[in-house]
Amino acid sequence: MRYLTAGESHGPALVGILEGMPAGLRVGRAAVDAQLARRQGGYGRGMRMKIERDEVEWLSGLRFGVTLGSPIALMIRNRDHANWLDRMAPEGEPSGRPFTRPRPGHADLAGTQKYDRTDARDILERASARETAMRVALGTVAREFLRAFGVEILSHVVALGGVEARAPERLDREEIDASPVRCADADSAQAMMRAIDEAQLHGDTLGGVVEVVATGLPVGLGSHVHWDRKVDGLLAQALMAIPAIKGVEVGMGFWSAGQMGSAVHDEILFEDGRYVRPTNRAGGSEGGITNGEPLVARAAMKPLSSLRRPLRSVDLETKEPFLAQVERSDITAVPAAGVVLEAVMALVLADLFLDKFGGDSMGDVAASLAHYTKRLQP
Repeated sequence: MRYLTAGESHGPALVGILEGMPAGLRVGRAAVDAQLARRQGGYGRGMRMKIERDEVEWLSGLRFGVTLGSPIALMIRNRDHANWLDRMAPEGEPSGRPFTRPRPGHADLAGTQKYDRTDARDILERASARETAMRVALGTVAREFLRAFGVEILSHVVALGGVEARAPERLDREEIDASPVRCADADSAQAMMRAIDEAQLHGDTLGGVVEVVATGLPVGLGSHVHWDRKVDGLLAQALMAIPAIKGVEVGMGFWSAGQMGSAVHDEILFEDGRYVRPTNRAGGSEGGITNGEPLVARAAMKPLSSLRRPLRSVDLETKEPFLAQVERSDITAVPAAGVVLEAVMALVLADLFLDKFGGDSMGDVAASLAHYTKRLQP
């Protein structure tokens, strides 16, 4: 399975193609739009979220709500495009002021140098996190595929603006989404919102850490035999490719590096006719292969690059020092990042699921999974 996205932040639309999804999966617009709405929520978001109200349009690969096995094409129109025709029309001559003051931390300067551009808007429009709306849409199809086989994915904010949440006893999707910052610890959520308010007063931005968890996975997704088939490696690469994500860990991650091995590795027991692990410090992956425990990853998101109190930069035309140009931005997008992380994890796991169990139809995949599950029984 593979996917591709296209589109600029203020262009006419975002477009995505998902290839390799089996025939017979029931999925509809409502499921995708619900995930797009989740992505637009969260305390600390900017005005753009109130403008767009993202909705998906199916272009191919679906007939009466069921996948055909052919490439799936989706489109999300950018409603704000009408206000940017002077700067983002596909044809004609530009009439808006060029963007010549690159923002530290963004792709502006490196992108103009790489692609030989003089207007950084040629770079920042595609580098924008707006593109993740399409990854969420495509990831929803992958999520529905996994859900058909008992796999569920959820995320929650574990740190934001220097506030670290207490580890929850359980994770409830509805309770997490009801939190303005998508945090499972209500007291920490209040402290996070206070930190966001403080950053807004100073024209600054905040980052944080999000945990994403997949449950119901079978043993055996991924492989130990090559570097590019390991589930944790594929997941880390995909999560790091989300804008502003600067670090990824699986299981106990960086914490485990400072511990004795006896405190890190998960013991193996045999109870009630199956292998079990009383702990899950490995985060559901051993040797690059899912081991049947929940797959747990955490991603660190840096503070957003667009500041209302900008940092120093240099004008691309005059080379004179200036304060970096200000673009419309959020105070934080950490709560929304969790929704994107879920979608990207779904795309990675759906691909590995199909690599393991194959099949051109949902029935073929189900039959292969059933045969494999029976073989695993001791």
